[in-house]
Amino acid sequence: MLLPDSRGYFGQFGGKFIPETLSLCLKELQDSYASIKKSKKFNQELDLLLRDYAGRPTPLYKASSLSKELGMNIYIKREDLLHTGAHKINNALGQALLARFMGKKRIVAETGAGQHGVATATVSTLLGINCYIYMGIEDMQRQKANVFRMKILGAKVIPVDSGSKTLKDACSQAFRDWVANVKDTYYLLGSAVGPCPYPQLVRDFQSVIGKEAKRQIIGQHKKMPDYLVACVGGGSNAIGFFHPFFKEKKVRFIGVEAAGFGLSGSSAASLVKGTIGVFQGAKSYVLQNQSGQIKDTHSIAPGLDYPGVGPEHSFYKSIKRAEYKAVSDKQALEGFNLLSKTEGIIPALEPAHAIYYLKKMAKGNKGKTVILCLSGRGDKDLDIVRECKL
Repeated sequence: MLLPDSRGYFGQFGGKFIPETLSLCLKELQDSYASIKKSKKFNQELDLLLRDYAGRPTPLYKASSLSKELGMNIYIKREDLLHTGAHKINNALGQALLARFMGKKRIVAETGAGQHGVATATVSTLLGINCYIYMGIEDMQRQKANVFRMKILGAKVIPVDSGSKTLKDACSQAFRDWVANVKDTYYLLGSAVGPCPYPQLVRDFQSVIGKEAKRQIIGQHKKMPDYLVACVGGGSNAIGFFHPFFKEKKVRFIGVEAAGFGLSGSSAASLVKGTIGVFQGAKSYVLQNQSGQIKDTHSIAPGLDYPGVGPEHSFYKSIKRAEYKAVSDKQALEGFNLLSKTEGIIPALEPAHAIYYLKKMAKGNKGKTVILCLSGRGDKDLDIVRECKL
């Protein structure tokens, strides 16, 4: 299944569960995206910026020391080498160009780990559009360097002190801003979540990851990998990585969520521990109580600290196209240390969850070929890791 249906559903997941005030702006967005993605001029400009500004294609690196350590053939898709330090720039460039095409003068966005906020502030400055970033005050404390970067880039960072004071609350505030200012404002959503058409358009802009990886692994390894492994919060890096391999049935997908303090405690593992519900405009797996109220979440990685997940991931789970696992804070720190000490690459805490899971895979998969999506670098997380006394 390469596209959602006409109502924005991936199987039973997705759709538009929205107030009437959002229906017209989502229709405008959907129509504009359907038009622009066929535009040769748009695609040429996006390809040029991805290459000359963002730094694509990113390398597919054979991690020889890590491979020797774990007994598998491990390749790393180096999204950490992109401008701004993470995969978020792929989607930010695509959506900002779309916003300009739509004639919007103002961009709003949410951020958790700060990488999407930095990417949005970066492309807004590049294209001369005013930028407003909503961020939970807890995440602002954890990610002070990224807050400073956003401000240097000219964005206004708006603290959110409601709810859990993290990513989900920042999303809610950004949606409210959009509804109140829809005529001149574009909401640049950072993950493959939310109401249609966001899951599809974010996936499309992030699919450059998987398209490149597919060409590169054939060039280097001469055949398809056995596994793709990526971290999953909302799920944009993983769905962009997985999607171009969807029809390659022998390639197994593993998404790694945040188990936080443990699956019996506070976590952010929506696919592993959640149930089907509606959250922020779409039907998907959600962490909720028996009354349908959204639970507070926890992860050491701010970008994974979210109680829902993109509907396409939920669809992949339902048809058993992908497996979803969970890794705790403590284990993620081990993954962070493992890559740093074997390959001299300091990862972000989000993909550190996936790095740790490679250790668990190693016992039964000696000699197998794995591509890991390294979605971002670890500069932003050094204060968190220092406090944990790694």
